[in-house]
Amino acid sequence: MPELAGAAQTLENSTGSAGVEGLVSTLKDSFGERCGTSAALREQHGHTTTWIETQPPDAVVFAQTTQEVSDIVKLCAAAKVPVIPFGTGTSLEGHVNAPHGGISIDVSQMNRILDVHPEDLDCVVEAGVTRKQLNSYLRDTGLFFPIDPGADASIGGMVATRASGTNAVRYGTMKDAVVALTIVMPDGSIVHTGGRAKKSSAGYDLTRLMVGSEGTLGIITEITLRLHGQPEAISGGVCPFPDVQTACNAVISTIQMGLPVARIELLDSLQVRACNNYSKLDLAETPTLFLEFHGSEAGVKEQSEMFSAIAEELGGGPFKWATAAEERTRLWTARHDAYWAGKSLKPDADIMVTDVCVPISRLADCVQATADDIQAEGLLAPIVGHVGDGNFHVQVLVDMDDADAVRRGKDFVERLSLRAIDMGGTCSGEHGVGQGKRKYMEREHGNALGLMKAIKLALDPDNIMNPGKILP
Repeated sequence: MPELAGAAQTLENSTGSAGVEGLVSTLKDSFGERCGTSAALREQHGHTTTWIETQPPDAVVFAQTTQEVSDIVKLCAAAKVPVIPFGTGTSLEGHVNAPHGGISIDVSQMNRILDVHPEDLDCVVEAGVTRKQLNSYLRDTGLFFPIDPGADASIGGMVATRASGTNAVRYGTMKDAVVALTIVMPDGSIVHTGGRAKKSSAGYDLTRLMVGSEGTLGIITEITLRLHGQPEAISGGVCPFPDVQTACNAVISTIQMGLPVARIELLDSLQVRACNNYSKLDLAETPTLFLEFHGSEAGVKEQSEMFSAIAEELGGGPFKWATAAEERTRLWTARHDAYWAGKSLKPDADIMVTDVCVPISRLADCVQATADDIQAEGLLAPIVGHVGDGNFHVQVLVDMDDADAVRRGKDFVERLSLRAIDMGGTCSGEHGVGQGKRKYMEREHGNALGLMKAIKLALDPDNIMNPGKILP
């Protein structure tokens, strides 16, 4: 849009609210109905699926190409107005909030799958493509994209938050899945961070810098992803345990023995009850592991039998496993719906949802200490987690009108975050930092936080890219 260059020059001479108003007017002239300022639309784009207060932007623009994102950012840079990227809005730590106002750039209409290279096991997608959309497209190629957070998140958002999921124990997280990126930088320039080669030792690894940056360094518009072949055989099932510590010890033994489990998920007894009610399961209401093995017919059978022996030795079981796709799908759909199942325990409550990750050797200690803390505080808070890589989540159901309950919930989340850091772990295994976990960044990173600030300042001196996130 060449006409926007003159508008950018005009906006450079505007300040404060006049600059914002002029910017919104220019965007409406340029994008028409794709630039909205209604209260409902702005509220939606500041809303998060958790308890953090909604802070709406001044306007929302629906971009359709990388060049359009670039044009919008150039205008915002000229006016020194914040830019907040928005994919599907499923993030959990206030990432899409606009604490200083600004323009929300919604990339949901950038949802084209640009190329698939089956022979190279990779593909190129726009940022608004969702994980379910991508796997549906790949179904007939014999390939799949394994990263599966609970929500049908956008790929761009998953890159920005360094997302994970149930398959991470075998296939890794988004940092392992991303080959290269196209980024719109804070000045509106367009940068490509690499090619499709499996490895490179040429220059700084800008791709990894951007993965997990949460829109604070630039806006991700295109992603080159690693894909995997669909396994020949899949076996999965459930295994009950008498308590969470025994279940976690079974996980630790499984990982330390090198058993190539694809998924291994913990649900405490409260979460099992929630899933039974919400997803119509009939599991015993006791701590339970959901598992899945990928490989050959003989391999998955052997792996299932080995895990069954581990569980039995530790006092768990029996492990009920099945290869029928319908039965597995029912179980994993229930697992992915755990957030909504947990909410169904107290429908009128808000959820303080949090996650941490610790070294696998400290998993049992951390989960047990957390369960004890929940009981001591009298909280309603199911535990569920991708425990194969030491990551677990807690959903604290709280009445936000009850000041004492809110205080106890926040204090619990803080103790959990600090406990994980002190065990050599992290305050966020996959949800990201956003606004909710900023206060723990110095405790976790120490002097390295100063380096992060220096990088942010160098790339975004006017602090327009998703300000108020990650850095305290």
